[in-house]
Amino acid sequence: MAENRPVKKRWGDRKDATLIRREDALHFIMGVIYPSRPDNEAYISERIDLTAINEYLKKKNAGDVDFKYTFFHLIVTAIVKTVTLRPKLNRFYVNGNYYQRDKVTTAFVVKKEFTDSSEEKMAFLEAKSEDTVDTIHDTIRDIVRSTRAGKQNSTDDSMDIFNRMPRFLAKAILHFIMFLDKHGWVPNSLIADDPNYSSVFISNLGSIKLKCGYHHLSTWGTASIFVIIGEKKWTPLYDEHGFVKMYESLDLGLTVDERIADGYYYTRSIKLLKYLLEHPEELEKPLAEEVVYE
Repeated sequence: MAENRPVKKRWGDRKDATLIRREDALHFIMGVIYPSRPDNEAYISERIDLTAINEYLKKKNAGDVDFKYTFFHLIVTAIVKTVTLRPKLNRFYVNGNYYQRDKVTTAFVVKKEFTDSSEEKMAFLEAKSEDTVDTIHDTIRDIVRSTRAGKQNSTDDSMDIFNRMPRFLAKAILHFIMFLDKHGWVPNSLIADDPNYSSVFISNLGSIKLKCGYHHLSTWGTASIFVIIGEKKWTPLYDEHGFVKMYESLDLGLTVDERIADGYYYTRSIKLLKYLLEHPEELEKPLAEEVVYE
């Protein structure tokens, strides 16, 4: 399992990740001949039965809860626990090199209010190995409240600066910053809260009543996994006799960089993610605690 611990840096490492120096020949070659992250996109869809989640949320929200638990909190926790226990998911390619991140992070967009003209703000969450669904819930609560109160993060501030510059100057500076990004030299003041530098970028389309889909990966940053959460819906389930039972479900659409892990590793990782969501009580245990799911 992966733990958040200080990493001694060596030549070739990045400030946010360690260079994988002993990768097999295939991984070395793929980073060179397929250098662009969007060219290596693979798509995974998974349908989650919400029966257990709905019952769990009833218990968590019983009584006087100032910020209610939602399935989004459970999905975020399940994702960061999966990445913690399956560390190859926390890798990325940049500039033809293969890296292991030092931390497990996730990011998402917070809309200040549900109107056409409302601003969107970036939210960035760093997960600790001792975190549980309760600490993740509290962190998201604090992020949402501070965002909706008007507090900006460093990435929002940086983008606003470029937006106030003359266009020719802003574009020249951005091209230079993209060169720095390729080598891992972008100042933390610009990217500390940039979701494109997270382990997993999450978009909750269900919150705005949209169906699930897929999102592209980006050449900017290091994010190797993008997760779309779709709208909740009722789905028919057929048993062996042909009888139909309706159950509430939601779809997850994952876009992944196929270079960071093989199909078998992804398959087991998705099985773990689905198991955690269909057994939400497992999320009350620390992220680094192993789970028997096969």
